[in-house]
Amino acid sequence: MRRFFALLLLTCVIVSCSESKNFTVSGTVKGLKKGTLYLQRIQDTVLSNIDSLVVDGDPEFEFSLNLEEPEVLYLHLNKVDASGYDDRIMFFAEPGEMNITTSLKNFEGFAAVIGAENQMRWTEFQKMNQKFNDKNLDLIKGSYEAQISGVQDDILRYDDSLQRLLTSKYRYTGQFASTNSELEMAPFLILSQIPDANITYLDTLYSRFPNKIKRSKYGKQLKKLIEERKSAEQE
Repeated sequence: MRRFFALLLLTCVIVSCSESKNFTVSGTVKGLKKGTLYLQRIQDTVLSNIDSLVVDGDPEFEFSLNLEEPEVLYLHLNKVDASGYDDRIMFFAEPGEMNITTSLKNFEGFAAVIGAENQMRWTEFQKMNQKFNDKNLDLIKGSYEAQISGVQDDILRYDDSLQRLLTSKYRYTGQFASTNSELEMAPFLILSQIPDANITYLDTLYSRFPNKIKRSKYGKQLKKLIEERKSAEQE
């Protein structure tokens, strides 16, 4: 009888542990033979490790954990057999399964992430955001050259172009967040991309979120940011 209860207790523990893990991310790091992969999240503004996996010959990996709600996680590679630099892949996790395929040579740049709706929309935004970033670099280069030449009209033209590009990026980001207001990715997008936007604009974007998103991790953080900025402006 004692043995029976011991086995029953063990079974309950195993089932409980299994049920508590509602999220799995797996994948392959092509070319990786030795190194350590870390699954990470930001807690109290500090990047902390959730789990780790020592890679020794097998480039495939898998992490499982319990997610209370969709949130941003990071896959970090600490290389020991490469060129001496480390990389980190950001992805939007939510209950279910995700897959990440990348390479040792360009861990972050070559990453292909397949996930649910939040990750899909985040990837979509990143593609457009990269175009803004590329254009911004071109304008900065042109502005630098104009300042060296000393041609005032060219300097003013580049300054104006940079400001208009920034305005376009903020508008696009806000519109993208509004279009996807039912996703947890939306408030995170505002927090990570345009936290210094006009406070009225941020307040308007926040007001469009459904209550579910306002109560989410990033919805609460956005509300706190808005309240802090309003308080600062009143001082």
